[in-house]
Amino acid sequence: MTIRIVKLGSPREADEGLRIGTVRRPPRGVPKSEFASRDFYDVWYPALSPSPELVAQALAASNDKEWRAFVRHFRKEMAEPDASRTLDLLAALSHQTNFSVGCYCEDEAHCHRSVLRELLAERGAVIA
Repeated sequence: MTIRIVKLGSPREADEGLRIGTVRRPPRGVPKSEFASRDFYDVWYPALSPSPELVAQALAASNDKEWRAFVRHFRKEMAEPDASRTLDLLAALSHQTNFSVGCYCEDEAHCHRSVLRELLAERGAVIA
């Protein structure tokens, strides 16, 4: 059993399981009834996305120093009790079932999902 970290809208893997959208906003121009069928997500869970202020900071990061500042602030947000408990739950579930979490960003290295990958791994999640 594993968690996959994915780009929302990309084709699903055969054994991917439930896809969780950890994004602040739903996909633009896509009817809600088509989110899953168009490979975006099955469940929208914005609690694991950066706050609107941090989204702006991440999008504006033009060098490693600015990106590291975003990562530091996002990790602080994910240390809040509700987010931290959610990450603990997902890490535990990764030992029981397949599922995925994702975001729209093209480059995972400059996306909050890279930080989610690290946070889940630190909690002992099984990650594909």
